Amino acid sequence: MAREIFETKRKALKINLNPDIYGTFAEIGAGQEVARNFFEAGAASGTIAKTMSAYDMAFSDAIYGMEESGRYVSRTRLTKMIHHEFNLLTERLHGDKYVNKKFFAFADTVTTLNFAKTNEPHGWVGIRFQHEVGGPTNDIIIHIRLLDSDNRLQSKVLGIIGVNLVFAAYFYANDPQTMIESLVDNLSVGSVEIDLVKVSGPVFEQVNERLINLYLIAKGFANAAIFRPDGKAAQIKDYLYKKNIIILRTKYRQKSNPNFDLFNLAVEQFRKNTEAVPEDTVVLIEVLMGNVLDEDSTITDEDLRYFAERAEYLCSTGNNIMVSNFRRNNHLAEFVKTFRPKHVGIATNVSNLRNIFNSDNYNKEQYTNELLSYISGMFSKDVKLYAYPYLNKKDNEIVTTKNLRVSEEAKPLFDFLIKNQYIVDIENYDEKFVKTV
Repeated sequence: MAREIFETKRKALKINLNPDIYGTFAEIGAGQEVARNFFEAGAASGTIAKTMSAYDMAFSDAIYGMEESGRYVSRTRLTKMIHHEFNLLTERLHGDKYVNKKFFAFADTVTTLNFAKTNEPHGWVGIRFQHEVGGPTNDIIIHIRLLDSDNRLQSKVLGIIGVNLVFAAYFYANDPQTMIESLVDNLSVGSVEIDLVKVSGPVFEQVNERLINLYLIAKGFANAAIFRPDGKAAQIKDYLYKKNIIILRTKYRQKSNPNFDLFNLAVEQFRKNTEAVPEDTVVLIEVLMGNVLDEDSTITDEDLRYFAERAEYLCSTGNNIMVSNFRRNNHLAEFVKTFRPKHVGIATNVSNLRNIFNSDNYNKEQYTNELLSYISGMFSKDVKLYAYPYLNKKDNEIVTTKNLRVSEEAKPLFDFLIKNQYIVDIENYDEKFVKTV
C-alpha cells in the first residue's frame, strides 16, 4: 500500500497538535524558514519553546563556540548547535507542564545563492530528539545541496526539508527507508540533492548506515556515496575537496576481486606523475550502481544489501569506497571536477577504451558527437585515464593502448590523447597479474 504523503502545512500542524512534542529551532543562513512553517500552520505554541538565528559571527561564537576550521556551514557547527540547544531545554524546562514532553532541538546552518551567484549553495540540517518521554536522545543529520537558481526558492526548499525532517524523526524513525523517502516530500525534482545521512541513538541501533546512504542513490537523491576504511559514510565534498584523487572503477556483481596488483601500480604511477603525497591523496575503489538503476528503476532490498556488503568488504581491505550511478567515465570525471581537485586519475581496463573508440558500438550518425562529448567531459590538464592491460584470450595477446584496435574515424583523437598523455598505460606490470577479458 502506497504511503500517504501529507502536505507541508499538514505535517507541521500534526506536530503542533501533538501535546508530547516540544522543542527549539535554531537556524543560520537562510532565514527562519523551518520555524515559519510551524508558526503559519497554527497552534505553534504547543510545539515551539524557542526560535533563534545567530547570524552575527560574534554572537554565534559566544553561543556555540568558535570553529577552528573557520567554516560555519559545517557538520561540526551543526552538532554544536543541536547539542547546545537540547541541553538548554533539559536544563530550563521542568515541572508538571513538561513532564510528558518528548524534547527536540532542530538546527540548520546553510548558505544559499549569493547576489553574484558565485557560491555553491549547501547546508547541514539536523535534529536531536527523544523517541520516548524522558528517554535518551537520537540524532539525524543530513547534508543538502540546494539546486534552484533563486535564493528565495532555495529558502523555501529548506523550510520544507526541515518540516519533513522533524516529521520523519517522530513518525518514521522505525522505518529508515520511509524516513529517507519522506525528506523530499512536497519538493519538485531537481530542487535539492541529499548526499549524506548520519544517524545515531538507540532508535537507530539496528540501522545500517551504509544501507541508508546507498538508498539515497537508489532513490535519485544523490549521485554517489563515499565510505571510509572504517565503513562510516563521509560527506563527499569535504572528503574530496582540493585533494589528489585516484579511482579504480569496478562493476556491479563483479565476480572477482578488483585487480589490486595493477591498481597499486596505477596509484604509484599517479603519485609519481603528479608529485602527490599520501597526506593529500584519496584512493577510491568505486562500485557502480548505475547499470542496475538503468535496467530497472526500482532497486531491490537484495541489491541494496549486496552493495552494502560489497562496500563493507572492500572497506575491510583498507580502502575508501565510492558507490555511484556513473555509467561512463566522463560522467564520473565531471562529478569529481566539481570538488576542485588538484589531480584526478581514473584507473580502468583498456577493454573499456576498446568500447569507447569503436564506432560499431554506436549509431554511426551520432558517433562523432558522442565521442567528442565523452572527451570534452572526461579530460582536462588535471584528469587522466590510467589504463591497465588485459589478455585477449582468442589471440593470447596482452592488449595495451599501443596495440589496441580502434575505429579508423576515432584513431586521430585516440592518438592525440595518447601522445599528450591524457591516457596513460600502466607501466612495469607483471604479466601474471593481467586478467582475461
